[in-house]
Amino acid sequence: MVTLATDRGPAPMNIGAVLIVDAAADLDFATVRAIFASRLPRVRRLRQRLVKMPLGCGRPVWADSPNFDLDRHLSCLEVPRLAGAAEPGDDHVLQIAADLVCTPLARDWPLWAARWVTGLDGDRAALILVMHHALTDGVGGLAVLDALGDGGIDPEKADFPEPAPRLRAVIADAWRERARTVIQLPGRLRAGRQGLRELGIRAGRPALAARTSLNRPTGPRRRLSIVRVPLSPLLDSAHRRGAKLNDLILAAVTGAIDGVLRGRREQLAELVVSVPISARRTATAAHLGNQTGVAPLAIPTLGDQDERVRRITALSSARRGAARGTSAGPLGLVFRALGGLGVFQLFIDHQRLVHTFVTNVRGPEAVVHFAGHPVQTVIPVAVTPGNVGVCFDILSYAGELVVTVVADPDIVIEQDLLTSRLASELGQLLS
Repeated sequence: MVTLATDRGPAPMNIGAVLIVDAAADLDFATVRAIFASRLPRVRRLRQRLVKMPLGCGRPVWADSPNFDLDRHLSCLEVPRLAGAAEPGDDHVLQIAADLVCTPLARDWPLWAARWVTGLDGDRAALILVMHHALTDGVGGLAVLDALGDGGIDPEKADFPEPAPRLRAVIADAWRERARTVIQLPGRLRAGRQGLRELGIRAGRPALAARTSLNRPTGPRRRLSIVRVPLSPLLDSAHRRGAKLNDLILAAVTGAIDGVLRGRREQLAELVVSVPISARRTATAAHLGNQTGVAPLAIPTLGDQDERVRRITALSSARRGAARGTSAGPLGLVFRALGGLGVFQLFIDHQRLVHTFVTNVRGPEAVVHFAGHPVQTVIPVAVTPGNVGVCFDILSYAGELVVTVVADPDIVIEQDLLTSRLASELGQLLS
């Protein structure tokens, strides 16, 4: 549980999603709560907590929470309407989501929270779901959303709570795991080498990223803004250029950040973008967890967008074909060591390896429904700790690409400008 052990910063390592539900003004909270209660058995992890084991008995284990209380996790908020003001819209929801995702989750309870938000314009409502990154990654998070939706499948067996594993069984499992580690050592060493290559480390010390004013220790707050573009034209543009969708996104992000830095009289030769890579392309609600590595890309900040796309496509192509997510192993070893020494936070607050993170997850192609109402938009949210002042979370859903700009408002005071530049960069790629 490296993610949980290293979560010591001012903002928790949470991920989440905002589901904008269409024509849902008639859904009262009692109905929403009843739906949640009936569908929780589809995702057992939502009613489990991490239990620490005695020294020498292995890592913490997930066990059913015998005193599980849905009301500790699910709440309701009606956005008030001010006299003479416009009806609350997406900006209000994004601020509520930012506050919720930056609120630490109690470690002795299941690691998630949800809020039903009503009173939005157009008779809409929003469901905000937040989970700790130790519970799942972005791919697994989509599996949770799918299970909680109308199309989710109820399990054949839903006995709850099951007794916690006996200590004798836990000790036996820990020793079996140690034995497997020894047996699998050659394969793990090969995977470790692959992981170092995924991290861009081949020989010697990795190159340090240039210093920028966007990279300084972040605080406990985040602000969210979004850009929405039609997915099909962007895919067509990528196909015409011989590129992948993610290549275009990286080009747009690089151009937007470079524009903001130039406004601050800072000029970079290249922007180092960390691209999280999941070791799996799909997940189910029964198999969550966090299986994510990273691949840093040093992207030239070229003024010509087409040339920037070509350079990014070449960089990305050179990495294709390798095993995905293998860097999770080396990163886990390093992070556990830093955590054990008590210097993990110091390291990530002053790291010089990356400038920003760009996470891209493919969501459902068809519209999903909640309580019989269509989910109009799904907005991804993830909090990055350390000294990364802004990151970008991308999700494709039902023919639309949503880019969430997640920034520390004390570091990125030009977030509206950055978001506008990003929208402009993506618009140019559509032409």
